[in-house]
Amino acid sequence: MEKFNILLVDDVSENIYSLKMMIEDSFDVNIFSALSAQEAIEILMKENIDLILTDVQMPEIDGFEFVEYLKNIEKTKNIPVIFITGIYDKDEYKTKGYNLGAIEYITKPIHDILLNSKLKVYIDIFEKRKIAQEQIDAKDKVLIHQSKMATMGEMIGVIAHQLKQPLNILSLYCNDVRDSFSLGEIDDKFIADFSKNTKEQIKFLSGTIDDFRDFFNPNKQKCVFEIKHVIDKTLKLMGNQFEVNEVKLNLEVEDEKFFGIETELEQVLLNIINNSMDAFKERNIKNREINIKVLSKQSYTILIIEDNAGGVKEESLEKIFDPYYTTKATGTGTGLYMVKLVIKNSLQGDLKINNSDKGLRYIIALPQKEEN
Repeated sequence: MEKFNILLVDDVSENIYSLKMMIEDSFDVNIFSALSAQEAIEILMKENIDLILTDVQMPEIDGFEFVEYLKNIEKTKNIPVIFITGIYDKDEYKTKGYNLGAIEYITKPIHDILLNSKLKVYIDIFEKRKIAQEQIDAKDKVLIHQSKMATMGEMIGVIAHQLKQPLNILSLYCNDVRDSFSLGEIDDKFIADFSKNTKEQIKFLSGTIDDFRDFFNPNKQKCVFEIKHVIDKTLKLMGNQFEVNEVKLNLEVEDEKFFGIETELEQVLLNIINNSMDAFKERNIKNREINIKVLSKQSYTILIIEDNAGGVKEESLEKIFDPYYTTKATGTGTGLYMVKLVIKNSLQGDLKINNSDKGLRYIIALPQKEEN
């Protein structure tokens, strides 16, 4: 279970030791320590600290300057700080500390009961927040899986077509065996051809089933994937839908990578592409095109998906990712909401959408490696 992380900052190691012993007597927490503000900042950049206890009187950078610096950094600006001092205990110093954003001001000698009561408040808040976040994450996981089910429900016809074709071919091969047997045409070459051809169809069937089963797997682990591999798998899942709907796909992708779960990105792509397919049909668009472009920018892979279906009204553009909002007569409004949920919460990416001169454009930024 994740523990509460406390950072102790004091230029006197004996003070840190006694404070650490006092805290560990009452709480099961992780304690980090630093003998200077510079050392503390290094720890804060590497670790997720939940509370800082810092001395005020320190050489080079004092506690006030240290906290003022932290308030200007995104990662540290919201970490609660408790000042501990035996010298700067006048009201003017306390006021300065509170103005800098400190939550408490404890003077030495430290009373262990007073310290414990103050720490308990923040540890309790941390525990409640952690439980709430776990509940939200669990609900999001269920919603994401339900979205997969809904996406697959829309693709039942595609699945049926992909399975039916090799089954029909296998049926023809079986009829061929019967007819060839009655005509006495079965020889070694016939058997070899029959074996080769039927195995190819069975392999195709098995691969198709594995692709869809893999898509449903809710327990896949995050790792680094080639985005081209994910796009190829998505297109394979869609079967011949581009041909049936007369949609031209323009693809620009090389060896860009992203960190996440590949089936979740497949789900995102399926939702976006199916939305474009629906728009083409509803608006009777001719010369249909979907453009997918992938590029790298700093530590992110940028995925740009654009159709030429005419886009949406500006007022709809602002609400398009809201839950249960839809521009379709029979839509549920959950598809693009789930796209946003998966990208931001699960893949730790970012998503923007706008109207281009042709249609709707999705811009998705995905991390290329695990973020600390």
